[in-house]
Amino acid sequence: MTPTIITAAMVQALRARTGAGMMDCKRALESAEGDLDVAAESMRKSGQIQAEKKSGRIAAEGLIVIKSKSATGPAVILEVNCETDFVARDENFKQFAEKTAQGALDHQIANITSLLDYQFADSGESVEKTREALVAKLGENIQLRRFQIVTAQADIILGSYVHRGRIGTIVQLKGGDEQLAKDLALHIIANNPAVISADEIAEQILAKEREIIMAQSQGSGKPQAVIEKMVEGRLNKFRDEMSLLGQAFVKDPNVRVGQLLESTGAKVISFVRFAVGEGIEKPIEDFAEAVMAQVKNSS
Repeated sequence: MTPTIITAAMVQALRARTGAGMMDCKRALESAEGDLDVAAESMRKSGQIQAEKKSGRIAAEGLIVIKSKSATGPAVILEVNCETDFVARDENFKQFAEKTAQGALDHQIANITSLLDYQFADSGESVEKTREALVAKLGENIQLRRFQIVTAQADIILGSYVHRGRIGTIVQLKGGDEQLAKDLALHIIANNPAVISADEIAEQILAKEREIIMAQSQGSGKPQAVIEKMVEGRLNKFRDEMSLLGQAFVKDPNVRVGQLLESTGAKVISFVRFAVGEGIEKPIEDFAEAVMAQVKNSS
């Protein structure tokens, strides 16, 4: 039987479909006797295996994407993770994140499982299948970490902001305008409040902070009454720093956010803030050991 001749055009066509390397495409075509569909399916299966192998690796880099229908909503904020900032800047990775966020918004998808099952209209492939193919193509663990839909409500304006693809926030504002909503989103990006109002701070957090401040103040030599006053002052400052309304406004530090809202007759209903990789523990890698390991693997 005459072996099938694999042409450069066939290899290029398979590479365009799979994003894999030239030699991998050539070998797959040879195994499939030149059948492009069979070769692509074979590589898909191979890609799934690679995706499974990479799924245990820590993915703490990535991208935050926000999509919205209009200034009144609805909107979605999505975090997609990868292993390095190099891949986070890759156009294929960016397009995957953008398309996934748009799909979540358009279909008001409820959770990650449903989002992974969602099929893109242009390719007919699910988000999960596309993710697996991207893992094979880019060589890194890629994960949809979290997303949140902010629904449209009567008389509510949404403000959103994404800083360099790494931090994003959506604010629900009642009684203000689009510029104020956007300014507040920018403020939340910069100052990272934990809650809207100080009275939302959990009592155990305040008790722990009081304990720390008290311990720091005991060695001051001051009378107990003075120490108590100092502790209360620092605790009030802590409350302000933790709460959106208590913080100094990023565009005018002489005004607190609460004062700004009061003067404009506006009220923050809610906000959501995502930062890439927050809460994910990244291993501390010894650079010399990493280089030596790479040298050993290449020898």
